[in-house]
Amino acid sequence: MQTTCIRNAALTLAVAALAGCATVQTPTKGDPFEGFNRTVFKFNDTVDTYALKPAAQGYAWAVPQPVRTSVTNFFSNIGDVYIAANNLVQLKIADGVGDIMRVVINTVFGVGGLFDVATLAKLPKHTSDMGVTLGHYGVPPGPYLVLPLFGPSTARDAVGLVGDYFGNPLTYVEPSSVSWSLWGVNLINTRANLLQTGDVLSGAALDKYSFIRNAYLQRRQYLISDGNANAALPNYDQSLPNYGAEGAAAEAPASGAAAAQAASSAGAAAAAPAEAASAASGVEATPPATLGGPNGGAPQVPAQQFVPPSQGVPSLHLHLP
Repeated sequence: MQTTCIRNAALTLAVAALAGCATVQTPTKGDPFEGFNRTVFKFNDTVDTYALKPAAQGYAWAVPQPVRTSVTNFFSNIGDVYIAANNLVQLKIADGVGDIMRVVINTVFGVGGLFDVATLAKLPKHTSDMGVTLGHYGVPPGPYLVLPLFGPSTARDAVGLVGDYFGNPLTYVEPSSVSWSLWGVNLINTRANLLQTGDVLSGAALDKYSFIRNAYLQRRQYLISDGNANAALPNYDQSLPNYGAEGAAAEAPASGAAAAQAASSAGAAAAAPAEAASAASGVEATPPATLGGPNGGAPQVPAQQFVPPSQGVPSLHLHLP
């Protein structure tokens, strides 16, 4: 009986995936699996809407903000261990040593990392993972992917998730029940920190899938280029798919002018200020950049000003702090 249920569930998922692949006849350049990705994106968004977001809202209601801040600092301090290792592997010695100093200071003087004393001491917070390390050494990103329960990624970053798991100190906490409990608390706490950001995204994005994809890819390129905002970004077509009455995309993508006119007629909300996204992500915002995409395409998000959940925006993809 159980085997039959599992087989039926697998068949249902396969049919849904094939149906999703059929809804985009002309996938965006750099996103050849757009139909499948949109299907998985919708699945992740549904899980977030009916499970993760309500849990995060209950957590935010029950746990005072100072306590949530201490929880965030605790997991951020643990994440600095792995960030330091990646920076040292990338031969960023100064950043790696700074990350180690952050761990020592916050652990000793911050009561095990509950208080971020290192930031007060002017030690900057860095972000890195195995996907960034692979990109640093020239590994191409490959096609864009949306992973079930993990969210936006690329072929390179999906491989890097294996290293992220084994490099995270939480993986080695014993017993395993405590380890998984810590992962769960980190997940709910991270989602609670993104509640306002998720609301901004829902109001600002005409096509949430494209918005998150473009923001994710720009963010990853920004990290790999060591924060060089002038680094060349992937040449992804920014136009939105034109779905017909039967749900099939038109043969030719909509032009930038047409997309802008559609956004205007629909009354799309303006993007949120950089300060709000920066506060939610914990990353200092860089000076604002032009939001217009190349050739008048759909808006792009300036690097470092919006951080959707690689580990971002409603998804179960855990990023190390």
